[in-house]
Amino acid sequence: MGQYLLSTYAVEGAVSGAPSTPGEMQDFMGRIVALEAEMDATDTFVFGGALQGPDAATVVTPDAGGVATDGPFAESNAHVAGFYIINADDDDAASAWGRKVAETTNHSIEVRPFFATGRVADQMKNMPGA
Repeated sequence: MGQYLLSTYAVEGAVSGAPSTPGEMQDFMGRIVALEAEMDATDTFVFGGALQGPDAATVVTPDAGGVATDGPFAESNAHVAGFYIINADDDDAASAWGRKVAETTNHSIEVRPFFATGRVADQMKNMPGA
């Protein structure tokens, strides 16, 4: 079993099918709650979150003393809007969850496996020659 990142992407001002009334928002949130309950029931859910827009981002660079700047790092109209970290047996199982999230949120979902999880320092202890 491995862990996967399911990234939700949004395009500013062009969210097709986004809830536009209180009733639609209530329906949308009900679908999210049901999806997360299903993830919990199958020990899939690890962590998830919705992110503020790119205008709330700060970028810290490794040069010039770690200068912090406002805004997203990449120049793009699409940005990561939220994510789930899940447990899945394999790529096919993770992609199946990605499809469920895409259908629930009406957003494209990127499914990406982690090389490893946990603290890098802990992982290095198990590397040959460490």
